[in-house]
Amino acid sequence: MRVTLFIPCFIDSLYPHVAMSIVNVLERLGHTVDFPEEQTCCGQPPFNSGYWDEARAVASRQLSVFKDAEVVVSASGSCGSMFKVFYPELFHGKPQEEEAKALAAKTWEFSEFLVNKLGVRDVGARFEGKATFHDGCHGLRELGTKQAPRELLRAVKGLELVEMSEAETCCGFGGTFAVKYPQISTAMAEVKCNSILDCKADVVISNDSSCLMQIQGWFDRNVGTVKCMHLAEVLARQ
Repeated sequence: MRVTLFIPCFIDSLYPHVAMSIVNVLERLGHTVDFPEEQTCCGQPPFNSGYWDEARAVASRQLSVFKDAEVVVSASGSCGSMFKVFYPELFHGKPQEEEAKALAAKTWEFSEFLVNKLGVRDVGARFEGKATFHDGCHGLRELGTKQAPRELLRAVKGLELVEMSEAETCCGFGGTFAVKYPQISTAMAEVKCNSILDCKADVVISNDSSCLMQIQGWFDRNVGTVKCMHLAEVLARQ
């Protein structure tokens, strides 16, 4: 299969190794990976802030860039949900509505693509350590991504997966929310990170780098004993 990657802004700018890990895993499974360099932001920041006209201007470019893709795989539950859930809403009643629906229908979050599209659970990964998984809000609540990443992690040799009590609790990032309400955002991060500490995990894993940035930031400023890793980084290890 020819897989076209949608790499969100955070990963492109700050965590490019996450994107490279996804390529590593997909190529190991025998697939051809395509990365259209013309892709840009999905438009989620203006969309979430109520600036839908501005969001459509950005999203229109994405519709064009990914129009001919066989399948689109997103490295983020958050930005993936923008393609899959919110583009049809954003373009409802607009000339590009059918293009938005077509893109939504062929877009997959990374872990869901592996488990539910390809039927793969064991990618041949090995990672020594005790880890817990953080459910990003958009991936969990908009895409319904819950079991797929856990099934993949349970197949990783050497990895002990434990559940924290606040696995489904928001980390407090929320994009522009963290900028507008920093005190509330920090308090939410504290709840999340204390839950991670309580389960005595060495590593917290998620399929959203933006959430991991928030969590790692709290740890670095307060405790500094837990490492954050994107799911793809763990699955790329052998």
